[in-house]
Amino acid sequence: MNGLSLQGAAHGAVQGAAQGMVRSPTDLLLSEGVILLGFATLFVLLFRRLGLGSVLGYLVAGALVGPQGLALVGGGQSKLDIAEIGIVLLMFIVGLELNPARLWRLKKDIFGFGLAQVVLSGVALAAIIYYGTAFTLGAAIALGLPLALSSTAQVLPGLKSSGRINSPFGEKAFSILLFQDLSIVPLITIVAALSRNPDDAGGPPGWILALYTVGAIIGLGFAGRFLLRPVLRLVGSMAERELFVVVGLFTVLASASLMHALGLSTALGAFVAGVLLADSPYRHEIEADVEPFRSILLGLFFLAVGMVLDIQAVIEHPFFVIGMAAIVVVVKVAILTGLALLFGMNIRAALGLGLLLSQGGEFGFVLFGQARQALLIAPQAASLFSAVVTISMASTPFLMLFARRLELARQAPAEKFETPEISEQGAAIVVGYGRFGQTVAQMLTGRGFAVTLIDRKPAQIELSGRFDTKVHYGDGTRVDLLRSAGAEEARLIAFCIDDPSLDEKILQPVQKAFPQAAIVVRVFDRSQMLRLHKLDLAGTVREVFESAIAMGVASMKLLGVDDREVAEVERQYRDNDRARYDLQLEQGDLLAAKDLLYRPGRTMTLRAREKSGEGE
Repeated sequence: MNGLSLQGAAHGAVQGAAQGMVRSPTDLLLSEGVILLGFATLFVLLFRRLGLGSVLGYLVAGALVGPQGLALVGGGQSKLDIAEIGIVLLMFIVGLELNPARLWRLKKDIFGFGLAQVVLSGVALAAIIYYGTAFTLGAAIALGLPLALSSTAQVLPGLKSSGRINSPFGEKAFSILLFQDLSIVPLITIVAALSRNPDDAGGPPGWILALYTVGAIIGLGFAGRFLLRPVLRLVGSMAERELFVVVGLFTVLASASLMHALGLSTALGAFVAGVLLADSPYRHEIEADVEPFRSILLGLFFLAVGMVLDIQAVIEHPFFVIGMAAIVVVVKVAILTGLALLFGMNIRAALGLGLLLSQGGEFGFVLFGQARQALLIAPQAASLFSAVVTISMASTPFLMLFARRLELARQAPAEKFETPEISEQGAAIVVGYGRFGQTVAQMLTGRGFAVTLIDRKPAQIELSGRFDTKVHYGDGTRVDLLRSAGAEEARLIAFCIDDPSLDEKILQPVQKAFPQAAIVVRVFDRSQMLRLHKLDLAGTVREVFESAIAMGVASMKLLGVDDREVAEVERQYRDNDRARYDLQLEQGDLLAAKDLLYRPGRTMTLRAREKSGEGE
């Protein structure tokens, strides 16, 4: 009997151990990761295909696999806490975009139009919620202000894909979105000030928090200038991309951790870190390296929001959710259209802008969570208003389709930016700012074109800085880095780097990613030029060809050769060179057309061959 008991106990222990192995954190991470990524991929592809945007795909996928859906994955709140790092990274990217020159140029739209939109829309929606529902004033403010924000993740990709990001219409939309992104910090502060949570009430008073905020920003400023930049310079000299990823993530997390330790907004810390690097030559490299992490974690954030949605509460109040979403859209369209008219837009563009920004935004989910933690609203209310934001976001593609049909959002050609210097992103990107690239870039800027300069040599960047020339660090052959530098809007990409290994495999992805841009390449010699001919580039220039001809012409003149004969020799040499290249290209052999080498007694130019009939 005892033996059987022991045997049964041993069997139970083995079963328990097996179950423990099945439920280990690693196993859960793998299984849940596969499920989340699988559903996310499926629904994001489906919703993008339908023109509804990736954000809605993530939300629906999260709701489906969450506890109130198929219950395939649990722990939505814990995942949401982790995924909020995606919001932190998003604020860091926003900070990186705040180039001082662009801020100054758009100051009226950002701090005038943007501020007016957030305040008027927030107050109007808060008033509707307060007087139309049973919510308290604090709850109405905590719910109404977030609804004033629009979806940066939904609107900006559409503006970029339509090529309107640098039009007057796109600039105003970007300015409003930028101010909305900046306003997340004061809005979080307002929610914290209204908090009814005893833990929050036991914290330091507001004036102490204000001092903490100012001190932290000043401290981060000194750290960025005297610690971070030297580190980036050192990493740049080593040309280790992995180290840039590490330094970029460390910067974001360290600044966010500092703010968190002081009881302040982690988003504010990340934003300040981004602003500190916005004017740094390493900005584009860091943005390109951090962007994949931001995309993944932001996607996880939307998945987690979908998982924690109280579907039952939404099902019980469908008319409230749909009606509130309609009110949000109507109120924001009316306010945005009116403000746009006051800021000089015509009626069609003003209504198009209102329709474009009429939805709720992703930061609404963050602020509703803050309001729930502050005990201003119940979890069911947070779910209801998260559903309101989701439905309003779902309406955006259809509203924009309506706007396009009425030609509301189209701009007359005269209203588009014709001169590239008006745009923050350059009309041209010059990769490589050595002796060759300097000449190309200076000629373009001398004609009035805005040029973005990229080089991977820290010493060259520092030297250029002494001449008040802004050069960004990075590998300009990387598609992701070029994209962060504005290549999607560039009209020209000039590769001026001294790199004989630059070939079809490197340049073809660039050509496919940015088909609107003419690509010209500095080549080392004929061999490299032959290797690149399949790409149908806008132009290739041998680095010493023209200078060598110029020196040959000058040398003949010094030796007393007649000007007319000098011109004829130059013409014959160019004809021979072109004929040799054509034959080499045709035969695929660098040694082809040796008889066309320009030598006394042996030369017959292509023009002479055609005259004699030998070229037929």
